Amino acid sequence: MLEYVDIGEGNLAFDVAGSGPLVVLAHGMGDTRRSYRFVVPELVAAGYRVANVDIRGCGDSSATGWSGYERADIAGDLVAVVRHLGGPAVIVGHSISGGAATIAAATAPDLIVGIVELAPFTRKQSFDLLGVLRTKRVRTGMAQLMKVMLSSSLQGWMSYLDIAIPTKPADWAQERARIETMLREPERMAVLNAMTKTSPTDAGEHLAGVRCPVLVVEGSADPDWADPRAEGEKIIADLADGLGEVALIDGAGHYPHAETPKEVLALLLPFLRTTLTNAATDA
Repeated sequence: MLEYVDIGEGNLAFDVAGSGPLVVLAHGMGDTRRSYRFVVPELVAAGYRVANVDIRGCGDSSATGWSGYERADIAGDLVAVVRHLGGPAVIVGHSISGGAATIAAATAPDLIVGIVELAPFTRKQSFDLLGVLRTKRVRTGMAQLMKVMLSSSLQGWMSYLDIAIPTKPADWAQERARIETMLREPERMAVLNAMTKTSPTDAGEHLAGVRCPVLVVEGSADPDWADPRAEGEKIIADLADGLGEVALIDGAGHYPHAETPKEVLALLLPFLRTTLTNAATDA
C-alpha cells in the first residue's frame, strides 16, 4: 500500500507491507524502491512490517522542492518515516542511504535499533590512484560516474549500471528500461546529478556516535572500490568495539540486494532476528 509523509519540503512516498517489527528499506541514487523487489516479499514472509521508501527526489516522492540531498537530509527523512509508522526500526540502506542510515542511528537512538548498509558510502573517501589504475572495473566505473557528475549524462549512468551490476537479475532488461525512462525526466536527472556531488564525510563523522548493531554488506565485484571488503572494514573500525560486522558476497557488484538477493537475505534475516529480539527485550 503506497503511503506518503509530508517532510515539509516535499512528500516522501513508501510502500508498507506485512506485520511485525518494523524494517525500513532505502535505495541508492538514481533508483527507486523497486530496487528491493526481491527482498520485500521474503521479509514480509519472515514476519516483518516492511516500509520500502522512495528517497527524496526519487520514484513517487516529490521530484522538486528539496533543499539538499546530503546523507543528513536523507537520514532526517528516514527518521520521519519511522516516527510516522511507530518505531523502533532497523534501517537497511543502500549506497548513499547506507551513510544516511548511520546518521539516523546516531541521531535517533530511541527509534533506530539496528542498521544494515549495502555497498555503503559512509566515510570520507580517499583517492586510490594505484587501485584505480590496476583495477579495470573501478577505472571504467569511475569514468562513467564522472560523465554523470560533469554533464548529467544519462548514457554515462546507464553504462555505470551495466558495470555495477555484473550479475544481471532475470528482469534486468525491463528494470534497465524503467530506470532510463525515469531519468529522462529532467528533474529526476537533476536529483541524481546533485547526489553524485555529495560527500559521505557527514556520515563518517557520526560513526562514533552509533550505539546499535551494524551489518555492512559488500560485493567483491563492486566497481566503486578496488578492495570492497577493506572499505567495509574501515567503516566498522570507526564504530565502537563490537558493534559492527562485515560480510562479502563473492561476485556481487554495487547492488547485492538485486543481484544476489538470496545471499543478502541469508545475512539480513539472522541480523534482524537477533537485533529486533534484543531491542524488544531491552524495552
